[in-house]
Order: sequence, then structure tokens, then C-alpha cells
Amino acid sequence: MSRAIAAVVVAATLLAIPVAVPGAASAARTLRAERGEVARPRIVWRPIPFGARRRRQMGAYSRRHYGAWSWRLTDPQVIVEHYTDGSTFAGAWATFAANGVHLGELPGVCAHFVIDTDGTIYQLVSIHVRCRHAIGMNWTAIGIEHVGTSDGQILSNPAMMSASLHLTIWLMARYGIQARNVIGHAETLMSPFHHEAYPSWRCLTHADWQHADMQSYRRRLRVAARRHHVPVGPPPAWVDPHC
Repeated sequence: MSRAIAAVVVAATLLAIPVAVPGAASAARTLRAERGEVARPRIVWRPIPFGARRRRQMGAYSRRHYGAWSWRLTDPQVIVEHYTDGSTFAGAWATFAANGVHLGELPGVCAHFVIDTDGTIYQLVSIHVRCRHAIGMNWTAIGIEHVGTSDGQILSNPAMMSASLHLTIWLMARYGIQARNVIGHAETLMSPFHHEAYPSWRCLTHADWQHADMQSYRRRLRVAARRHHVPVGPPPAWVDPHC
């Protein structure tokens, strides 16, 4: 450190003023990478109403569909990628906030995160709360929605993909989730974590993020994860849903 920089640091210390030392940010990023850590992406907190009544509804839903009453999401093992089938974040937020009846049951649908077309990441629900975003998976899955109407629309949007990969890798690193358990909504039936108690619901899923498109997404995810020194794990271990 030069004498000039040292003088600035000493002065700032005496005055209790934070100062940026040249190279410090780069060194911090390198240290995080060596530890297998990922910097938290910029996330805008935009919560939907999820009070005591909705938590009770989620607990009852979990008892019916997963066998035990709980609204808490603990030790998530899966990340499910979605698209909103709409053109605006405001529309998605309003749908999730409404807590409307879906498939004859409450609570309404929701997702933990929504990524807007400009790459802005919004968080709607705490990661520690179960969101109803994928049948058979809500007991162990974090849901990420992307504003759009097709897989290709998101894959071809650099801002959305950059934000999506950053958020997903950060969650992988934080919870030890392997790349093979980052799945599209349309792949849920093939996941070893899929569990649905209702026989009539066991083969229900959605068309967003088809298998071929998720293979493309996961290829990009693995490249980005390795760049951040985040373990990606073995190849997917799909199961036959017999649907």
C-alpha cells in the first residue's frame, strides 16, 4: 500500500469514515470464490400478503398433499423454474397476492421470486415459507418465476438469463442444491423429490420450461456455477412417473 493510500486509510479510521481501498473489492470476490460462496444478487423485496390465515391454509394443504401439517419450508432440495405466462411483473404480483382458489383449494398460487424482463429480481415470499407453485414439490422447492410467455423468450433475453443464473447459483450455494435438482415446472414428475398424496393429482404438471429448454438452461447454469466455484453435482437422476 502506498504512503498516500495509507494516509487516507488512517485518516478515515480516525474519523470513522468508511473508505474503499483499491483492489479490496476484487480481493473479497476472490476470497468468496475460493470458499465456494456467491455474492447475493440485488433483490427487491415486494411481499405479497401471507399472514396467519394464508399460513394456516398452506399448513392444511401440506397435510392433505404431503402428509404433515406445515407452512414452513425447511432445508429446500429443489429449485423450480417457471414463466408467468404474462407480460408484466405487476400482473404476476397481483395474481399471487390475490390468494384465489386454485384447483378447488386454498391457498392460492405463488412463487418466492419473480424476475422481470429487465432482469430485476423481486422477492415476494420468504424462502422459509412454502409457496404453492408446483404440484408435488412445494414441500421442498423454491419457486422462481420469469415474466414471459415461453421458455425461448427467457432464454433469448440476456438480462433475464443473467439475473436468473445469478439468483439460482446463489440459492444453490446457500442451500447446497445440486444443478440436477434445478428443474423446469414441466419436469417435476421426473424428479425423485416429487410427492403427491392425491392419486388424481399425481400426473398433473404444467408446460412451462420443457425438458429440452431446461437442458439448455442447465448447461449455462453449470458453466456459471463452475466459474463461481459452486459444486454442480452429478448428472440428473430422473424417475419414471408412470404417467
